[in-house]
Amino acid sequence: MIKPTSSFKENLQQLPSIDGVESLRLLDDAGREVASIENAPGKQGSLAVYQYLLEAFGVLNTDAAKHGLEVFGEHTEDAQNRPGAHPNIDRLFEIANGGATLSMTLVQR
Repeated sequence: MIKPTSSFKENLQQLPSIDGVESLRLLDDAGREVASIENAPGKQGSLAVYQYLLEAFGVLNTDAAKHGLEVFGEHTEDAQNRPGAHPNIDRLFEIANGGATLSMTLVQR
């Protein structure tokens, strides 16, 4: 597990590559897809963080969400100040504050 710094850019450099990943699907306890993160410009940082959380924790639970908020570095504070601007960080806040655990699956290219 990485030790996050306050810099998202530095943290990204420590994460596994997302080459070959098409998307990451987030599933509720009934197995329904509640969200997905595509390997597309503007979403690749979030995809890298969520892929890392899947590898490190296996599920998106409270501990994973709290760690993910640290990994997002300075973007976490921005998301706190501008709800809705960073939906993938907003999701981590929700889970870190007692929201339902989600499972995750990778879709390879």
